[in-house]
Amino acid sequence: MKVALVHDWMNQIGGAEDVLETLVDLFPDAPIYTSLYAPNRMPPHWQNWDIRTNFIDKLPFSHRKQQLYFPLYPFSFEQHDLRGYDLVISNKSGFCHGVITGPETVHICYCLTPTRYVWRYQQYAEQEQLGRLTRMFLTPFLTFLRQWDRLAADRVDHFVAISQEVRRRIEKVYRRESAIIYPPVDTSRFAPCSEVEDYYLLVGRLVPYRRIDILIEAFNKMKRPLRIAGSGRDRERLAALAGPTIEFLGYVPDEELPTLLAKCRAFMFPGEEDFGIAPLQAMAAGRPVIAYAAGGALETVVPGKTGILFEQQSVKAIINAVELLETQIWNSQEIQTHARQFDTELFKQKMLAFIEEKMQQRNAF
Repeated sequence: MKVALVHDWMNQIGGAEDVLETLVDLFPDAPIYTSLYAPNRMPPHWQNWDIRTNFIDKLPFSHRKQQLYFPLYPFSFEQHDLRGYDLVISNKSGFCHGVITGPETVHICYCLTPTRYVWRYQQYAEQEQLGRLTRMFLTPFLTFLRQWDRLAADRVDHFVAISQEVRRRIEKVYRRESAIIYPPVDTSRFAPCSEVEDYYLLVGRLVPYRRIDILIEAFNKMKRPLRIAGSGRDRERLAALAGPTIEFLGYVPDEELPTLLAKCRAFMFPGEEDFGIAPLQAMAAGRPVIAYAAGGALETVVPGKTGILFEQQSVKAIINAVELLETQIWNSQEIQTHARQFDTELFKQKMLAFIEEKMQQRNAF
């Protein structure tokens, strides 16, 4: 079976890239079609992959500011030549599901979310703190992008959603049904530690929509230690807000992350995410999670068993959640067992079973 993978852009590491890594494990000979690839910003072993970019890759500043070219992505993905493939899997949060495939090809879209900056633009612009000039530039293109995105969804043969929330969005926006297969989490990397230290932890890209600002304000008021691991464009602003109990760790190497997670009192997750892999990594290390009650956290955090959910993105709600967590006793083995339901091997099994079913249906006609 001849397979191709499609990915929006390859210039930053996040949950989408974890999915891509696992898809490459499943189909190591499959080429990867994408808009742009910045090898100096991605894992070194990716340079061994067959990565095929389009014209976006050659545009000025695209490797660092891919948002500049949002109106051009629909055209760019339509330029990829995908003739001759039996199976195309698009790993989509942006526009890559818009590739054009022939009737002989089965196109499965693993949908992280319908394009957020197209369908939830006001929320996106507010969360990302887009400047006035950027908003003025993007707004005239939104109607076109929505029309194209809706039509592009019709090119997909089968959708797979990462959560119930994303499944509802796919039905609402694209009028399509979808199966649910949770994203892969390599839980085998993590294990509980007998020595828990006195700090709370957040791991992730430092970007505005994650609401790390209210988390910092809450921990400033409580005067409790908070460690923040990761980098991103919001680092300077967040550092200016931080008091003496807040520590920025910057990039944490993969080999150091399991211990850092296993020794924290709890993992903090104040933003709304479509799924959220980092909280499950913390749970695989036996630690409870304090999360905003929205998005993927509703499907991964079990209140009172694996963590605490708070209903409002506010300083008061976070403080109340921390104080509640500290009154309870947490069973690290029980938390770890829960996390294993989302392991990478289960993702692989379910994806392969789904693919086999859909390929058999095609061959039956």
